[in-house]
Amino acid sequence: MELQLVSMLFCIIIVGSAMGCFTGLVPGIHVNTLAAIMLGSYPLIESALESLAPPEWMPVLVASWVVSASVVHSFVDFVPSVFLGAPGPEDILNILPGHRMLLQGQGMDAVSAAAVGSLVGAVAATALALPLFLLMQEGAEGTMAAVTPYVLLSTLLLLVLTEDGGHDRLWALLLMALSGLLGYLCMHASLPEWHLMDGGSMMLPLLTGLFGMPAMLLSVQGGPLPPQRTPSQVHGHPMPALKGLLAAAMVGWFPGITATAGTVVACVTSPEREPARFISMVASVGTASTVFTLVTLAVSGNGRSGTMIAVGEVMGGSLPGPGLLPLCILLFAVLLSSLLGYLATLTSGLAMARSMGGADLHRISSAVMAFMVLLVAAMTGPSGLLVLLTGTVMGLIPTAVGVNRVHLASCMLLPVFLIYTGLDPMTV
Repeated sequence: MELQLVSMLFCIIIVGSAMGCFTGLVPGIHVNTLAAIMLGSYPLIESALESLAPPEWMPVLVASWVVSASVVHSFVDFVPSVFLGAPGPEDILNILPGHRMLLQGQGMDAVSAAAVGSLVGAVAATALALPLFLLMQEGAEGTMAAVTPYVLLSTLLLLVLTEDGGHDRLWALLLMALSGLLGYLCMHASLPEWHLMDGGSMMLPLLTGLFGMPAMLLSVQGGPLPPQRTPSQVHGHPMPALKGLLAAAMVGWFPGITATAGTVVACVTSPEREPARFISMVASVGTASTVFTLVTLAVSGNGRSGTMIAVGEVMGGSLPGPGLLPLCILLFAVLLSSLLGYLATLTSGLAMARSMGGADLHRISSAVMAFMVLLVAAMTGPSGLLVLLTGTVMGLIPTAVGVNRVHLASCMLLPVFLIYTGLDPMTV
């Protein structure tokens, strides 16, 4: 590549990383929405850059833009999750350990653990990307698709087995059925015509209700937040992050396995009791899975996430340049944006920790809940508010009966299982 193209690539990665930082820090705005906007704006982007880069390299440059935004989003979105209780699909299982550390004055330690986990996951997955690319080209993809239903069923069974007694397992089954039904309805629901903002998804009220609102309601009676410790050194846990690689590979390889499903597998098969180590493992799954979905896209042309679908459409089903060069360029974008995402996560987390120490938890929780209700109303209308209310009530049950909140992740697992076993009446 010429020096001008290299300079253009660096600039595009930095701009994409800045966009991913924005989507990660603002609750309710997902990077998939940004990817869809960029895909729709591709002709305008192409015309704006046509004098700076050859046309044949335009797809891979714009793809690097989207990939960078996706990677940085997977880093930074943990900050509002721990400090504001606003979860995204990749960090719904992190919200309670992170909130617990926040109430102990260790919110920045939670952010540091997530940053280190994401960085280790990204670097390790990138190192494995090319060998896995060559392996999947030898026909491994078909085998993975065939065993997907069994992986999903095993995950659901493992969820139940995490509870000790028969009473708790009955509650687990009930929560899985109820959250799965709610997730199924949300997956097949269409937004009403009278919502105010475009880009909405029923996943917003679903995840906020099941995982965000209950944590904030449980803390709304609290007094001031304790002063947040701001350690001079970053304390991370690389080993738990490496444990998350296998689960991340499942997300990238198996059709229908979401980041939530991969996280559940990692939690059940390799449990981490210490909150910071748990957070590192889960954060690794979210970021490393972005790399593995990129590998799957390069092999089959099929994206496993909204951002990778956008990348595939930008590429037009073909990769410009000789050999593995396009994939190597995108992996370079992953590495550079991972470094930027790591720094952005620590910087924004430190700013939040300094500003929120001693703040009134009741006011913060009330303000965030009011904001999320307004956001859900604007983006999904009355039906979204109904889902939010239903999910919130459902999300309070695990604490009341003493079972693990992880069973609520069936809101995404069960609908996908029905689809890939042919049992979904909507797809028959």
